[in-house]
Amino acid sequence: MPSTVWTPIALACDLPPRLVIPVTCNDQDLALWRSESGKVQAWIDRCPHRGMRLSHGFVRGELLSCIYHGWRYDGAGICRKIPAHPDLEPPATIRATAWRAIEQDGVIWVATQDDAEGAALPPALDGLSALRSVPVSAAPAWIATTCDQPEAQILRHNDLTLLVQPAKDLTMIHALIAQGATAAERIRASRDLEILRLRIEANPARSAA
Repeated sequence: MPSTVWTPIALACDLPPRLVIPVTCNDQDLALWRSESGKVQAWIDRCPHRGMRLSHGFVRGELLSCIYHGWRYDGAGICRKIPAHPDLEPPATIRATAWRAIEQDGVIWVATQDDAEGAALPPALDGLSALRSVPVSAAPAWIATTCDQPEAQILRHNDLTLLVQPAKDLTMIHALIAQGATAAERIRASRDLEILRLRIEANPARSAA
């Protein structure tokens, strides 16, 4: 039986309560949002009604509302309210397509292959804290090559731990640093990350798979 495959999608600090943002995992567009109570959800970025991007919507309490006609969905993706028909109880079949998402060690992950709920967890990142995320115009394999390491989801670069997230036309790098790092160390690490990005993108082979 295949194991659960997790992909880092964002740093938790970049998704405060009551916010929805667009993200891309491999070639799939997702709406990533956090409810008022702090629960994180990742859904296919398409409203079941007319196909509007849910990432354009807004969060109210524990519901996500589509910006087009205001249809409201709960944390399970089930439609709970249709403003144009306030007395109608929406059919249970009207629901957004949800991906399994988890917040762990300051990182938000989504399951791209799931054999069973709770079958596996993302890798532990104890002792680390978020620095920042950067988009890189390069294939994941070339990022690993530039870091002098085999291609992997988690890379090391100087004092940084790098989480690699494939997207459509680029790769996101979510950088973490040791907990307790001083302000000066965080500034230096952020500069190192930018220098690494420039090195990667300066190479004409960066788009190679």
